[in-house]
Amino acid sequence: MSQTINIKRAYEPASPEDGFRIYVDRLWPRGLSHETFHYDLWDKDVAPSTELRQWFHENQSTEWTEFEQRYKNELIHNPAYNTLKNTIADKAVVTLLYSSHDTEHNNALVLQTLLTSKPDTSKT
Repeated sequence: MSQTINIKRAYEPASPEDGFRIYVDRLWPRGLSHETFHYDLWDKDVAPSTELRQWFHENQSTEWTEFEQRYKNELIHNPAYNTLKNTIADKAVVTLLYSSHDTEHNNALVLQTLLTSKPDTSKT
């Protein structure tokens, strides 16, 4: 089965094309109510650790590559990441929702890249 994994800001309206919607931030999106924010799963456990999130907030203008590496490392050692992969395995379309204003530097983008990358079978 071919799978599409999209990312979208939590503040953008939901649409049928989103498929299975997963909010992937640890903190609730500021200004959105539980009644109006549509998501199928809120997976706080795959969000960056509090320490990494705070570090990135302080260094985001210069440390995107370092954040990517640190967050990927957290994910591959996080049992919740495998649980997420199993949860979405049978979903044709998945949309990862995030609340950051920065559409080019956010955890959903890193998560999307990792979920859509081919496994590296050269390492044993």
